Amino acid sequence: MAWKKWIVGAAVGAAAICAVRAAAKPALLTPERALAMAKASLGGRRAIRGSWIQSAPEQYEKNGLTYTVYRGGVCRDDGDAEFFVNAYTGAVIEAKPL
Repeated sequence: MAWKKWIVGAAVGAAAICAVRAAAKPALLTPERALAMAKASLGGRRAIRGSWIQSAPEQYEKNGLTYTVYRGGVCRDDGDAEFFVNAYTGAVIEAKPL
């Protein structure tokens, strides 16, 4: 009977560890949400005619730091731009004209 309690306790402990690890890992933003945040940040007074974003995150290095990013772009009347947006926070890491 004691071994049954030990197995139940071990199973509950393992489930608790898995739940804590899953909750501690930050979740990726959806590409659509990241695009909306980037458009809000990059738009300003200039109207955006079109935009795109890649749905698969990729690794991007800037200033010796590695980020998980979505790559995207915006089309404006004054020129097009490519941007890299952090896949976890939605912050634009870099934007450069095409």
